[in-house]
Amino acid sequence: QVQLVESGGGLAQPGGSLRLSCAASGNIFRINGMGWYRQAPGKQRELVAAITSGGATNYADSVKGRFTISGDNAKNTIFLQMNNLKLEDTAVYYCNVYAFWGQGTQVTVSS
Repeated sequence: QVQLVESGGGLAQPGGSLRLSCAASGNIFRINGMGWYRQAPGKQRELVAAITSGGATNYADSVKGRFTISGDNAKNTIFLQMNNLKLEDTAVYYCNVYAFWGQGTQVTVSS
């Protein structure tokens, strides 16, 4: 079993920034990669960004150039730095590793 604990969501204005964190713990032998997904009301959950243990990253086209994913392998923790936030970034953001999901953290972008 793996536990994922997210933090850092909240309210931001358009153009603002937020930073999300996700710490993994539990029965972890090796994590090859972790990712952030989001789900807006009435929409399907979608990949936002992912990172491998080697540092390779992948981003959704909608966040490229604005969001940055990073990780600390020693602490099994990943971060999502979100800059220049837009109204359409409003969603619940979930951390994911293998088949495990965090509880989600709400990000609301509103003026």
